Amino acid sequence: MLKNVVEFFRNLPAKKCTECGESISEQHECYGSKCDNCLDPAKY
Repeated sequence: MLKNVVEFFRNLPAKKCTECGESISEQHECYGSKCDNCLDPAKY
């Protein structure tokens, strides 16, 4: 049964920014939905 759970998470699509659609490389503690560029456009 554990193998199926691992496969489920392994096959999830990449997380995408809700504003621009760019893929987000997420961290385990991050639940954000915007990429760095959209969070603070003046910074980049």
